Amino acid sequence: MTGTMAAVGAGLAVIGAGLGIGRIGGSAMEAIARQPEATSKIQTAMIIAAALIEGAALFAIVVALIAK
Repeated sequence: MTGTMAAVGAGLAVIGAGLGIGRIGGSAMEAIARQPEATSKIQTAMIIAAALIEGAALFAIVVALIAK
């Protein structure tokens, strides 16, 4: 039973990360379309935010698998 719960927890972490990164990417593309001159600043902020989300998701997956 606990193995199943760990898999559910890891799956939820991956789904959340995917949704978060997708939202960041979409918002960044809208921002670049509105202000093309700010592309480099927007891309930098987007990459940093995506990395932070990936780090949090990886941490959640590790915790879910360790708690097993």
